[in-house]
Amino acid sequence: MIFMQLPAAVLWDMDGTLIDSEPYWMKSEGAFASANNSNWTEQDGLSLVGMSLYDSSKIIKDKVGSDLAPEEIIQHLTDEVSAQLRQEILWRPGAKELLMLLRKKNVKTALVTMSMRRMAQQVVDAIGFDAFDVIVAGDDVLHGKPHPEAYLKAAELLNVRAQDCVAFEDSISGLRSAEAAGTKAVGVQNIVEIPAEPGRILWPTLEGVTISDLKGLFK
Repeated sequence: MIFMQLPAAVLWDMDGTLIDSEPYWMKSEGAFASANNSNWTEQDGLSLVGMSLYDSSKIIKDKVGSDLAPEEIIQHLTDEVSAQLRQEILWRPGAKELLMLLRKKNVKTALVTMSMRRMAQQVVDAIGFDAFDVIVAGDDVLHGKPHPEAYLKAAELLNVRAQDCVAFEDSISGLRSAEAAGTKAVGVQNIVEIPAEPGRILWPTLEGVTISDLKGLFK
């Protein structure tokens, strides 16, 4: 009998994959644009999903004509989204359940997000159990997604090979980052459609995902 292997680690994107926070970001971006007497459409918000905060803040600055520096825009939006998260964190279907299952099986985990570390820590603290071994956040890397640095750094911190890891992502930019790092990258559909490509793995949801499903990725 051939026994399929467990992933060495499972690497999780946060916004849109672990938590349903993209609407919070778009609401904050819209409010920021309004405060600068500018318009911000839903499509404007969707175009930034998965992008590094530094890159997206430069786009926002140019779009709305703000006098703030990109770093100041990042801090302002992070404050706004953090305030909304303090009111309610909406978990993506199946995410917490799968995380708990991984911990029971002693599978290493990392949170790999382009949000600031302080927000990532806020979410991790709200999970209710020891869900992650490491956090790699947007202010921990030089190159944001779709560059592979964040996923490669997470694998290095966990002392595993990226190609032995599974990564979950909900955006094109994030999925390209995980793919470029060499992980078994799984696109989980959310508010942005991820195009099918040869060899690309797409799942409709994490709800009901089992350890066998994860092992099956390494056939």
